[in-house]
Amino acid sequence: MKESTRICRFAVIGTLNALITAITIWIMMDGLDINYMLSNVTAYILAQTHNFIWCKYWIFPTEKKSNTWRQVLLFSIAFGMAYCAQFLFLIGLVEGLNCDEYLAQFLGLFVYGGVNFLMNRKVTFK
Repeated sequence: MKESTRICRFAVIGTLNALITAITIWIMMDGLDINYMLSNVTAYILAQTHNFIWCKYWIFPTEKKSNTWRQVLLFSIAFGMAYCAQFLFLIGLVEGLNCDEYLAQFLGLFVYGGVNFLMNRKVTFK
């Protein structure tokens, strides 16, 4: 598969993941009055469940037989690294720079997406 196709597919699924994340955060923060940090954690876990299936079978499909449990482990590590990067970014914006919580959540999606793509492309589904 051409890398440009892979990036386009990642962008499509990333957009769906961003919608899942944003809607979950909005419902939890606005509708249920839950803290922005707990809302963030919950939203990313939901989106990652969705993301793994699409990554495995559509974005990074492999011709060779792959060990799904190994991929789940590596995907979880990639998620952890990407999530930590965006969470530190989120905390820095909100607590350090007094940025609006919703804007910080949105900007964090880009930090997360970049780290997530690189980790899954180079490690999880290589």
